[in-house]
Amino acid sequence: MAVTASDLRANIYKLLDQALETGRPIEVERRGRVLKITPEAPVSKLARLPRREKFIRGDASDLVHMDWSSEWKP
Repeated sequence: MAVTASDLRANIYKLLDQALETGRPIEVERRGRVLKITPEAPVSKLARLPRREKFIRGDASDLVHMDWSSEWKP
């Protein structure tokens, strides 16, 4: 969608909401050049979690039968 800077100023909230709903960028024409306002793709919550290098992979039931006596220090 292409609009002029004056149209953007007059309808900024409506245009921004529309861009967020549709995902289409807004093209603003100013002094013969075009600027784009583009919504970012949403980032999943799982992608924002910190990476944990030291964790246990495998079956949790295997942990139940492990001998932890060498690790235990009262």
